[in-house]
Amino acid sequence: MNSVVLLLAFAVVASALAVVESKHDTRRLFQKIEQLRDERDALNVDWSRLRLEQGALATHSRVERIARDQLGLIRPDAREIRLIRLEQRVSGASDE
Repeated sequence: MNSVVLLLAFAVVASALAVVESKHDTRRLFQKIEQLRDERDALNVDWSRLRLEQGALATHSRVERIARDQLGLIRPDAREIRLIRLEQRVSGASDE
């Protein structure tokens, strides 16, 4: 009878320790989730800011101004523009 009580007491203590460890793991994982959510939110803010910045930097007027001022490029006259037409291959034609 004494051994049964001792075995049950040991089982209760082991169960209590398992509950404590489980609670600790749950709290640790919850903190990690919150940390990752905060990191995600910060990355989303950065991504939005970078998309806005990219849009501002890639405007046609800015690109044209940099091409003209920094690279010395000029817009050619209509007489200087040559159009080159590429022939389209007929689908199903074999290369021989």
